[in-house]
Amino acid sequence: MPHIVFGDRIDLNDFSKKFSPIFKKEPVLIKIQTIFVDKDGLTALLPTVVISDIHQQFLIEISTRKDKTTIRLYPNTDPEKTDGVKLSMALLAAQIMQVYPDFNITKTNLSDYLGMVKIS
Repeated sequence: MPHIVFGDRIDLNDFSKKFSPIFKKEPVLIKIQTIFVDKDGLTALLPTVVISDIHQQFLIEISTRKDKTTIRLYPNTDPEKTDGVKLSMALLAAQIMQVYPDFNITKTNLSDYLGMVKIS
């Protein structure tokens, strides 16, 4: 299962205010328009559309605990793990790192895709 783990706890309510919609046309169409945060501020869901050879709609989940934050695919929307799906997760991680430049990725199986996006 693709995932990205940060070694810090993200304030999801703060991130939801700073979130910018993601829209990318190349190499595949990726659209992440909004973020929904649960009432406890521990989990966020981001409806995502990826269109390549196939059209997929799914949710990316950001969950945060005491000392880490994890980006993963929401298990109830099990998309095919295409390059576009993995790239959508990397784009979200890049945005988190732009908003919180002190955050570091501590664990991931998406290193190749993170290398494809600009993380400043």
